[in-house]
Amino acid sequence: MFISIDFNSDEALYMQLRNQIIVGIATEMLKEGETLPSVRQLADNIGINMHTVNKAYSVLRQEGFVKLDRRKGAVVSLDIDKLKAIDEMTKDMRVVIAKAICKDISKEEAHMVIDSIYAEYGID
Repeated sequence: MFISIDFNSDEALYMQLRNQIIVGIATEMLKEGETLPSVRQLADNIGINMHTVNKAYSVLRQEGFVKLDRRKGAVVSLDIDKLKAIDEMTKDMRVVIAKAICKDISKEEAHMVIDSIYAEYGID
């Protein structure tokens, strides 16, 4: 699993890690049932604190992307509750769209961005 952390970013390290794991799942680089590296192993590999990895894994568990197993560690396990996911997406998109409106990005331009992101994940 390839993870790249930007130590100069304003985004929290655990969020960078969380986001990259979600992208890995979306692009099928990480598959359902696959075990993620242990907290210690991942922390050592990318040079961050174990607590940071643990926090990222905890957030992923709360969001329904992984299950934490005492023997296996973090395992990709998607909790598919589509209505809940749509509700969360709507909440997140409200802020993104508000920012876009403030930057004078049109509805059509926003749709083009969304379409291109879906295309990146191989979904037309």
